Amino acid sequence: MSRTSAVRMSEVTPEEVGIEEPVVPELPAMSAAMPFMSRPAALTGAIAGDVGFDPLGFAKSEDDLMNYREAEVKHARLAMLAAAGWPLSEVFDKKIAAAMNMPALVDSSDRAPSILNGGLGKVSPVYWVGVLAVAGAVEFVGMNKAKNDPNYFPGSLGFDPLGAYPKNEADQKNMQLAEIKNGRLAMIAILAFAIQEFVSKTGVVDETPFFFYPLVQTLKMYTNSGYIQ
Repeated sequence: MSRTSAVRMSEVTPEEVGIEEPVVPELPAMSAAMPFMSRPAALTGAIAGDVGFDPLGFAKSEDDLMNYREAEVKHARLAMLAAAGWPLSEVFDKKIAAAMNMPALVDSSDRAPSILNGGLGKVSPVYWVGVLAVAGAVEFVGMNKAKNDPNYFPGSLGFDPLGAYPKNEADQKNMQLAEIKNGRLAMIAILAFAIQEFVSKTGVVDETPFFFYPLVQTLKMYTNSGYIQ
């Protein structure tokens, strides 16, 4: 090949030979969550639920972002379990305790044990040992996968016994988004449960019985409490 031909080939653009260059989407300058603030540099929208919300600037880099997402997913999953478990314990604890001839853990106002409500001393130490053991095992599995699995992303522990996780990428993104949104809502809800019971001195299920009891029983409870005359 002559030098002239080589020079001419180097001047040919990808468009001239029919090669399409990948289109790189332009990132917005402003945060989607807070349009009056600039978008944090590390928040590119690549992970589910990323809307550019980091007003205090915690995520300085992608590594920081992944560490915070790992923590967020873990807290979100725990909060979703707690948001269901808290009111269910207030509904069924006394019945289960009576059937098993054991003392109930909820107090006289049907409040679940918590730091603000008290009553954690009534929980068996065996339970706390079991909780720590399970948490340690899950943490070990997560750390091992993060270290050895090149496709690992925060929260992807491979736990899917029902096969509910979609196969195609678009549906996977939708499920990840649904999980993080529900988890964030659950974290707010569980905080609200704790504060509400501490302030009102009444269990969540008694404050909003129409969510947890049959309609007839709810109306009877309202009648006895004076809400319905």
